[in-house]
Amino acid sequence: QVQLVESGGGLVQAGGSLRLSCAASGRTFSSYTMGWFRQAPGKEREFVAAIRRSSGYTSYADSVKGRFTISRDNAKNTVYLQMNSLKPEDTAIYYCAANLYTMGVMTTDQYDYWGQGTQVTVSS
Repeated sequence: QVQLVESGGGLVQAGGSLRLSCAASGRTFSSYTMGWFRQAPGKEREFVAAIRRSSGYTSYADSVKGRFTISRDNAKNTVYLQMNSLKPEDTAIYYCAANLYTMGVMTTDQYDYWGQGTQVTVSS
């Protein structure tokens, strides 16, 4: 069982920045591929970014490339999402997720555990 707890959401003006954190339980955090997804009202949950378990290779949705950065600190069992140049369309609940087994990273069914989410609101 893996527990994930997100923090760092809030209200920010367009052009501002936020850093989300996700703390994970478990002794084998370094073996998890970690991802961030988001869900806006009335929309499906969508992929934002992922960082792979062994290589640390990162992937991003086109809509956030160049603005968001995912990173991890295996010593702290934590994954981060640095969000810069925020836009109103980034407003959503942001979820972190852990992928224990599969190679794919961009769909929700590839992840085994989810956090409760943290709200990000970007005002224009």
